[in-house]
Amino acid sequence: MKRLLSAVRIALRALKVNKVRSSLTMLGIVIGVAAVIATVAVGSGATQRVQQQIASIGSNLVMIIPGSLTSSGLHMGTGNAITLSETDARELMAQCPEISVAAPVVRGGAQVVYGDSNWGTIIMGTTPAYLTIRDLFVSKGAGFSDRDVDSANKVAVLGQTVVDNLFGSVDPIGKSIRIKHVPFTVVGVLERKGQSPTGQDQDDNILMPISTAKRKVIGSRSANGDAVNSILVQATNMSQIETAQDEARALLRQRHHLQPAEDDDFSIRNMQEVFAAQETSSRVMSLMLAAVASVSLIVGGIGIMNIMLVSVRERTREIGLRQAVGAKTRDILTQFLVEAITLSIAGGAVGIVVGITASAIVSRLANWQTVIGVGSVLLAVLFSALVGVAFGYYPARKAAYLDPIEALRYE
Repeated sequence: MKRLLSAVRIALRALKVNKVRSSLTMLGIVIGVAAVIATVAVGSGATQRVQQQIASIGSNLVMIIPGSLTSSGLHMGTGNAITLSETDARELMAQCPEISVAAPVVRGGAQVVYGDSNWGTIIMGTTPAYLTIRDLFVSKGAGFSDRDVDSANKVAVLGQTVVDNLFGSVDPIGKSIRIKHVPFTVVGVLERKGQSPTGQDQDDNILMPISTAKRKVIGSRSANGDAVNSILVQATNMSQIETAQDEARALLRQRHHLQPAEDDDFSIRNMQEVFAAQETSSRVMSLMLAAVASVSLIVGGIGIMNIMLVSVRERTREIGLRQAVGAKTRDILTQFLVEAITLSIAGGAVGIVVGITASAIVSRLANWQTVIGVGSVLLAVLFSALVGVAFGYYPARKAAYLDPIEALRYE
């Protein structure tokens, strides 16, 4: 241990002799470590943002939409056929053990008017269970109830974007708005959700009882007044999503009287699966950015090797003198190897500060979330130390195996 501490002291003295050269040599490591930390922070921030957006879609969410049908040899696209109903939603909740709640949804666009202001938005006719499935919370007022659905009451719960554009700073609770010339009373305002993973504003909508939406705003899609655009289902827990999907598929096939050889006339989508590719892409991009940044560390390592070779040549007589007074091969090897590692670690320490600072600047200027993990910092430091060992070993070995007599004669 004493020998190692002595080698560190000698290494620090040697580096202080040529401060400018040592600083320039460390610059490659500084840039490499800073680049690794900054790029990993940006990539991790992107991954976390995707995960947050996925979570904002809803808990254990499964979406069921109408499937395609074949009629007279013509294949209708997914969503064009009218194959789902409110009754399907009630039966899914009643007969599928792994489905906790189900909410039928009808959807359409409409212009909304309040006073002199108007705003085009999405109208969502559904049931109170929709708020539970989508993890929606009412920040002001209250949501509508099952009684409102049964009575087709003209009540509405507004998203925050609609509130901002129609009311500004005015409290909307209790106010009357007009949707397709039909007056509705605002009973609640939803907490802000932000953008979905697909870039859609989740706050630009109005929720109302499905019965009201069908009779007063959107209308029924066909002569079947029970038809809906989609059904949202919530599994009992995350681990049971696949089971919930299987139960829903089996029940709907039975209710729709589909034969074993017939295709489903509906489509079941697991939101985790839908956005898994996007999350994977973010992670792959993070790894690619880190790999590119790591090239800077290799370049920095080559710089260390170059400077150490120059140092060996400049100190050849010193090496010869040390060997003449009894220094062993491993002592010389340790001395120069410690110098290389010291250069590398010092550069890594400065690089950590620069990398964290760069991440903060990117986050502030680009309004982009960055996440600096302890793992990425430790990895950068470890990698810089390994660079010092890998690129410092050859110069150290060359110094250690110099012939003492030739070294003393060197001028």
